[in-house]
Amino acid sequence: MADHAALGFDPAPGNPAAVLALTKKLSASANSLGEASRVVKALVSHSSSWQGEAATTFRASLSQDLPRYLGSAHTSLAEAARRLSGWHDTLVSHRALAARYESQAAAAKTEEALSDARRLAHELASEHSTAARGVARALSAATDRLAPKEPSWLASTWHKIVDDPGDALSNASAILGFIGAAVALAFPPVGLAIMLVGSGLSLAALATHTADPKFRKSLGDGFTKGQFDADFWKSSVTLIGDAVGTVPGVASLASGAKAGTAAARAAMAAAPEGSALAGLAPGATAFRQAAWTTGETVRQVESPLAAWAMQSTTQVARDRVGVAVAGTGALTAGLDYATEKEAVEHGSTAVDGSRCVLDDAPTAIKKSSRVWSVLRT
Repeated sequence: MADHAALGFDPAPGNPAAVLALTKKLSASANSLGEASRVVKALVSHSSSWQGEAATTFRASLSQDLPRYLGSAHTSLAEAARRLSGWHDTLVSHRALAARYESQAAAAKTEEALSDARRLAHELASEHSTAARGVARALSAATDRLAPKEPSWLASTWHKIVDDPGDALSNASAILGFIGAAVALAFPPVGLAIMLVGSGLSLAALATHTADPKFRKSLGDGFTKGQFDADFWKSSVTLIGDAVGTVPGVASLASGAKAGTAAARAAMAAAPEGSALAGLAPGATAFRQAAWTTGETVRQVESPLAAWAMQSTTQVARDRVGVAVAGTGALTAGLDYATEKEAVEHGSTAVDGSRCVLDDAPTAIKKSSRVWSVLRT
């Protein structure tokens, strides 16, 4: 305020020297990022003749995202430096005008002359403030492009689903299996319908996973190269889970197909002209009834371990434990989209593996045996 005692305020606040120093630093950083971007692009392009796992890993680490991010940061910092350079020149000009108006105000002999100097200073202050806000907006826009923004949870989840549809189907099946088991406690028919839909998703997940070369490679490397790493165990547990989850749906379809075929043949044989159309309605009805009955039979099969451990408890208590076990599968499926931490992923694999060995696989074997006895009758 002492430097503008006559005006009573500073019409053009700012430090041109500090702005110039920052401009030089930003320019140097932009040049460094530009050079880094060129080097990374050259490394990727020149490594195309390098083959093998090490080459694949190297190129994956220098993915297209890294050069793009470096290039974006270079462009952003260069733009910021250009804007600050312009602001430096504007600031120097404005401060020179402010000094002139201060001199006029200090030399004013009349109130009118002082008022004119202050009026010019206020006009300069308004222009200076507008220019400063414009530079601030430009710098903010430049820094928005400086680095990739963290995607939202919804966007991240969608990318995971698109990138790995097999896992998405497996997770959806686990969640529906839990919902179906919980609903079946109060509304068995509705719960069974939900569980059969989940079983269908397991079948789709099994087909998707077995058709995925990357999935097959993670399993094959374990048996052929002894690479029993995290990917091998995750793929193994996923494959077992998919196979186990298909049992209710496959059993219902097989039972329905058998009953439907028999009913259709009987209806066709009884028809006067032996028309194939005569067997459609009876066959469809028998298919639906047999499939539903088998699905209900499979749903009611208890886990051998739970039945042994809780043999002295009520059926309701055992059913609730079954829902809780299914809930662990839904929980690990949800965690697959909630976080990307390796510790959580490994923990989920351990939980799913333990559940498969202790509950899912023995129960699936018991269900298959029950269905096989039904189909043989």
